[in-house]
Amino acid sequence: MSTKTVVLAEKPSQAKAYAEAFAIEKKDKTCITLKPCAAFPNGATITWAIGHLVALKMPQDYKEEWGKWNLSNLPIIPDRYEFKVTKDKQTQFNAVKKLFKNAEVIINACDVDREGSNIFYSILSMTGVKNKTIKRLWINSLETDEVRKGFNNLRDNTKDLLMYNEAKTRQISDWLVGINASQLYTLLLQQKGLKTALSVGRVQSPTVYMIYQRQQEIENFVSKPFYELYAEFTHEKGVYKGKAKIKEDDRQQVVALLEKNGLDCSSPANGIIESVTKAMKKTKSPLLHSLSTLQTTANKRWKYSPAKVLEIMQTLYEKKLVTYPRTDCNYITDSEFEYLSKNVEEYQKILGVSFKPDRTPKKRYVDGSKVQEHYAIVMTKTIPAAGILTGLNAEEKNVYEEILKTTLAMFHGEYVYEETNINTKVSNIDFFTKGKVEVEQGWKALFNEIDDKDKEDSEVLPPVQEGETARSLLEVKEGFTKPPKPYTEGGLINMMKTAGKLVEDEADSEILKEVEGIGTEATRSGIIETIKKNGYIEVKKNVVSITEKGKILCEAIEGNLLSSPSMTAKWEGYLKKIGEGKGSQENFLKNIQKFLDATINEAPKKLNTDSINHAVEVAVKEQVNAQVIGNCPKCNEGSILDRKTFYGCSNYKNGCKFSLSKVVANKKLTATNVKKLLDKKKTTKLKGFKNKEGKEFSAKLFLDDTFKIKFDFSK
Repeated sequence: MSTKTVVLAEKPSQAKAYAEAFAIEKKDKTCITLKPCAAFPNGATITWAIGHLVALKMPQDYKEEWGKWNLSNLPIIPDRYEFKVTKDKQTQFNAVKKLFKNAEVIINACDVDREGSNIFYSILSMTGVKNKTIKRLWINSLETDEVRKGFNNLRDNTKDLLMYNEAKTRQISDWLVGINASQLYTLLLQQKGLKTALSVGRVQSPTVYMIYQRQQEIENFVSKPFYELYAEFTHEKGVYKGKAKIKEDDRQQVVALLEKNGLDCSSPANGIIESVTKAMKKTKSPLLHSLSTLQTTANKRWKYSPAKVLEIMQTLYEKKLVTYPRTDCNYITDSEFEYLSKNVEEYQKILGVSFKPDRTPKKRYVDGSKVQEHYAIVMTKTIPAAGILTGLNAEEKNVYEEILKTTLAMFHGEYVYEETNINTKVSNIDFFTKGKVEVEQGWKALFNEIDDKDKEDSEVLPPVQEGETARSLLEVKEGFTKPPKPYTEGGLINMMKTAGKLVEDEADSEILKEVEGIGTEATRSGIIETIKKNGYIEVKKNVVSITEKGKILCEAIEGNLLSSPSMTAKWEGYLKKIGEGKGSQENFLKNIQKFLDATINEAPKKLNTDSINHAVEVAVKEQVNAQVIGNCPKCNEGSILDRKTFYGCSNYKNGCKFSLSKVVANKKLTATNVKKLLDKKKTTKLKGFKNKEGKEFSAKLFLDDTFKIKFDFSK
């Protein structure tokens, strides 16, 4: 290979991991030079992006008038889509450009996904460098052996270019929808008095709408009573309970049925044991983790947000402890199974467990035909030293051990239990009883957890025989229908992944199943963070709820394809075709433009409904109330309003210049702090102030005679 081989990593940490697999000649601020070796006979230079070095230009970069939000500008559709270097990354871009110009071979070593392809080719295109040999590094682990193996077996860029075309088309379509729809709905609602900006997106908006639908279901749910029939049986060998397959809306119907059979709840009756069946049952260990199953599990167990799980996984990946995190696959190939099998005993030592492993590869976990770009998340070949494990923080340790247990479970025995079913007849009514006895804990021993279902079914039943009698005491129990549960943050990942269940149209539902819902494995946690940041949802104690702002967005887009996973289904389906070389970017963007034209024409009429007007009226009142913090202590006429960066008097036009900074001595003051200061002229003792040296201190705040904030250190 030529001396002029340049490797582009996606970020500095990735470049460092690549370099550590070879002999380093020198390092500087923008690149690392490698000594000659088997993979690079004449050496190589590794440089890096810092995520996206280049981004799509903003509207004002094309036309000055597009810089101001105005309905008359819409739709904003450039003749051609142009990119620009991100301002704070110009130095690194210049370094990459210089290296690319002098290179003969350029290796794309960004993340092995669509976005990695997009980052590489966007930078390459921006440099203007052409006619170079391009190769693709394709690995699933940053371990030294895997890195060396990958560089010795580079791929050509045929698939890479298709992935880039798909990612770029997705990027441009998201830009078009975001720029146009956000301005459209914001400006139309501002005409109605709503002083807020709405962010509308191809994936984020249907996501918010699905959360809104669930909340509507919960709020509109009317609980209804129902009645069931239970029995407690007393047998000479013990007591057990049974339940009849009867469920009525009216208690009298159950009572009438009892009377018809000569029964009532106040008198015991004899029951005949019609049948006793016993069967050995087995439960296989869970599938290996993809990113979404890991995010869902970690949210359920430790309340970690999906974004937090991805962040933890990225750290573990860079520490070479786990394989590539952004995978949507639950399977591994024979190659991964082979090294995992060799290391089972070492992995057991890490967990402090011991069992005889079954080293037979099973299709439930090992199936190369189901592995496309990436395999499931498993441990790497590297057995971490004790120091590395003790150096993990609690969150990293939890996630690493979850991956470790789930992978080891594949080698463990099945969970085995004996299930007993008893059918007891009282008069002509059958009562059914189910119980189970654990025979072998198997893989469940690794997790030391008993779920609620296990607790319910784990009743040990007395050793009754068919044909024997048992005395029964009957009871009619009242229950109530329950509303759907609100989403948890981890539940949002599943909601997005299985959006097909919410789509009535069969064809759209099939497309959604094929593309695995809305968003991608790599982007879903980011979408959730975006809708949180945009103020559409709140997460309290892991429960997700829609905000007033979120409700207004949903009311506004209701009936438009922006509210429907169906739109995303069709778009994702076609984007996938582009990635397979069967679709065209030009056709896709033409359809996006048609959609925008229709939306711009229809939105003004659709936003002129009673429900929208009412929602806006409520929101405007709330906005006004939320802005007012208290009365002005200086002029005693105006109100103190939240002005985003400070608190100021509403009477400023008449000369009142009273204002308060939102930050005092590096501490952000809350509206509650300021309200107390205005009402009482003094706050309670507050923590978290910092002096010029960065040392923390606590103090009360008070307003002096000139209405300036001062510290009070008295006890």
